[in-house]
Amino acid sequence: MHYILLLSHSTLRWAVLATVLFTLVRSYYGWLGNKPFTGTDHMLRIVTLSVVHIQALIGIVLYTISPVIRYFFSNFKEAVHDKEFRFFGMEHSLMMITAVVLITVASVKSKRKLTDQGKFKTMAIWFTVAVLIILFSIPWNFGTITANRPLFRGF
Repeated sequence: MHYILLLSHSTLRWAVLATVLFTLVRSYYGWLGNKPFTGTDHMLRIVTLSVVHIQALIGIVLYTISPVIRYFFSNFKEAVHDKEFRFFGMEHSLMMITAVVLITVASVKSKRKLTDQGKFKTMAIWFTVAVLIILFSIPWNFGTITANRPLFRGF
């Protein structure tokens, strides 16, 4: 069960990135180009929010059953000083939950805006902050800031 969830979580990140980035680009295009907020924009907002929430649910379940997280809490004093355990035990989860909250707030606030420009502007600003948090919180397979994980997992 753990590996299937890990594989799903790892694979779904690409859908999260694609939908969030596409929504972000479209929001800036609509806001700065003074475009109308169409049904397509509304549907994209809903799809993005849904994909992000599904990813968050898988992540929360994964967090509760992960042996890495179990070790992190069982050996907190030592594990908090280890980059990889600290990243998954605290940093990744807290930052991603923050990004999910920002995307959710953006969706709700933009829906309530009365003007098309207000909808696009709200989504653009909130999604920009969220996507930066997401990009810094993904365990990329390069660099030293985060724990290194493969870009694509296999069976």
